[in-house]
Parts: sequence; structure tokens; C-alpha cells
Amino acid sequence: MTIVRVPGSSANLGPGFDGLGMALTLYAEVGVAGVDPMPERGKVADEHHPATVAFRDAGGNGDVWVRSEIPMSRGLGFSGAARVGGAVLGILQSRRATAVDAPMRRAVIDVAARLEGHPDNVTASLLGGVVATNGHRAVRVPLDGLLSDQLAVVVWIPDSTTSTSESRARMPQSVPFEDAVFNLTHTALLVAALAAGDIDALASAMRDRLHQDRRLAGAEPSRAAMRAMLDAGAVSAWLSGSGPTVACFARSGEAEGVAAALPGNGRARVVGIDHRGAHLIGV
Repeated sequence: MTIVRVPGSSANLGPGFDGLGMALTLYAEVGVAGVDPMPERGKVADEHHPATVAFRDAGGNGDVWVRSEIPMSRGLGFSGAARVGGAVLGILQSRRATAVDAPMRRAVIDVAARLEGHPDNVTASLLGGVVATNGHRAVRVPLDGLLSDQLAVVVWIPDSTTSTSESRARMPQSVPFEDAVFNLTHTALLVAALAAGDIDALASAMRDRLHQDRRLAGAEPSRAAMRAMLDAGAVSAWLSGSGPTVACFARSGEAEGVAAALPGNGRARVVGIDHRGAHLIGV
């Protein structure tokens, strides 16, 4: 039997629109119905479910079941994680394989990113950690112990949902040259700050002029939660994926205090960075 466990993600990471994603310790599990025993709270996915669509696209036959603690349509990578899980199962089944090697991971990215429409969340869910991608290549950013030892991630999840396609429709077809340069330089600084463990640089590197303000214009509670994070001492904050969830880095000893300071019209949670990515369990 083969069950795939896949972490959710926080994508875009401030200025890193469509290029940076981070795997979080929120998980979905996907298995083949009738083959892999379905756990409590698992459900057989219909033909429109992202896990099933990816499973079929990758050559899988039969039905899949899904159990997930990742909130749907909240900006925490549920659809990306489901697509990764379905694609892994489909490729394993169609190739009669029992392990996911490097060529298979490339095939999973091809399927999941094409179906998702962007690669940042699916590559993070597949590979774990913080991942930089251009859609053709994906490379994990070395974290130098920063996120594990010094920082935690706090997410604020409102009751409202966001349509990724509608959110992306707010993006302009062109941006001012100075805004493009701003995001390029801040993305470079963000990757360097993560790799070097430079918390001071991380505080300013998360700034963005490309997408967050446009998306937050339709989600004022999320904007207020971001302000509350920073007012409570968070190192930096960002809109997670297309929202409405917002996330922040907080110093490890202060994360619970930051979470307690967030608005009551959403659920605050301290989570970790998943460093393993998608993997097989029950094999």
C-alpha cells in the first residue's frame, strides 16, 4: 500500500510572486481507494477534486481518497498539495514504482504546476523547506537553521475564502519599471536573508509592490491582521498565497504572544516549516 503525505504551503512570500514558496506543517494525505486503507475523516474524492484530476493526468486508474487538515481556498496551498499527492500516486501506479526519485519529482512538478497554473506552492509542497522556482527548475533555499532555531511562523486564517483565479485577475498586465526593480531587489534580498540567517534583513526584504496591496484591497480584515502581527512584534508579515490567510515570521519565544494578539474574526495558529516535503507512508 502507498499513501502520500504532502505539506501545505505559503506561497509568494512578499515580493516573491509566483517564484517563492514555503512548506508548512499542515498536511494532506492521499491514497488509492480500495487499495490503501482510508483513515478516519478521509473521503473519496470526486472527479473534479484536484487530487483526482492530477491522478488521472499522471496516468492513474481508480479512485483516490483524501484526508486534509489544510483549509481549502484560504491561501495555504490545499489545491497544490492535493495535486502533488494525486500526481505522485498516478506516476507511481502508471510506472509500477515504489519510490519517488528525482526524475519522478520532475514529472510531478510538470503535472501539478501545469494544472495549478503556477509552480511556487506545488514545488514547496513536493520538496519541502523554502523553494525558489522559475517554473522549469526548482531549488531549495538553504536556511542555515534560521527558521528552525530562531523563528516560527504564525498564520491567521479567517472564515472567508478567496478564489485564486479571481485574485489573480486583479493583477495588472504591466507594472511601472521602478516597481519591477523594487520587487526584484527585495526578492533577491529575501533569498539571501533566508540563506544567511539575517533577521534584520528579513524584516525589510518582505516588502512588495506587485500584488499584495491589490489583493488586500478586497480583504481588509487580512490587512488589519498583518498590521496586528507587526504591532505585536513579528519580524515580517505577508499575504499567504492569494489569501485571505496572512502569515508572519516571529521570534520563537514570541510566536504565541503574536498569535494571541491577532483579531478574533480569524483563527491564529503557530506552525513549523516542513523540511521533508511529499513522502510515502505506510509502504
